Amino acid sequence: MAEVRIKICGLSGEATLDAALDAGADLVGFVHFPRSPRHVSLEQGSRLARRARGRAERVVLLVDPDDTLLAAAIEALDPDWIQLHGAESPQRVAEIRARTGRAVMKAVGVAATQDLVALPDYAGVADRLLLDAKPPAGADLPGGNGRSFDWDILKGVVLTSGTMLSGGLNADNVEEALARTGLAAVDVSSGVEGRPGEKDPAKIAAFVAAARRRR
Repeated sequence: MAEVRIKICGLSGEATLDAALDAGADLVGFVHFPRSPRHVSLEQGSRLARRARGRAERVVLLVDPDDTLLAAAIEALDPDWIQLHGAESPQRVAEIRARTGRAVMKAVGVAATQDLVALPDYAGVADRLLLDAKPPAGADLPGGNGRSFDWDILKGVVLTSGTMLSGGLNADNVEEALARTGLAAVDVSSGVEGRPGEKDPAKIAAFVAAARRRR
């Protein structure tokens, strides 16, 4: 059984970044999206990305970025991954991957079986898919809302290697999520926070430990 890959997203300070690294996170994510409580400036992101270099794969999360923002984010953070968490089309995902030369992770919002129809198109152009709970109508954020989707709708669906599960995960349910979906990669943000935007080192450590215990 492959070891679970774990991403801690929405890190915004050195202490909690260190907590994620010390706990053994494989990927650490930095959100550059002003409406998010986890938003970091490119200057902040640069400092954090430098601190994580060589200890984990570094991910910059962007929402429908234009080419100017892409270039600025690449220059500032030098990320290993670009996570696209907006309404980017498969064509735009392919263009961003070609333009930047970086690995691209595309988040796809899932609430019902019909949301899975788009997966093959994105799988053909992205290096990894991230299945996140679709935000509620009128939500300010495309992710990080602490919601999960019905994992059972993934039964029988052929997913590309490395597909990552997100949405409403925490230390109490991550083992069940891995068992029910058969996936081997998870992403968490709000589930390891004391309040929105404030990561809790103890919750980070508990999440990583629980994910590694999967049967």
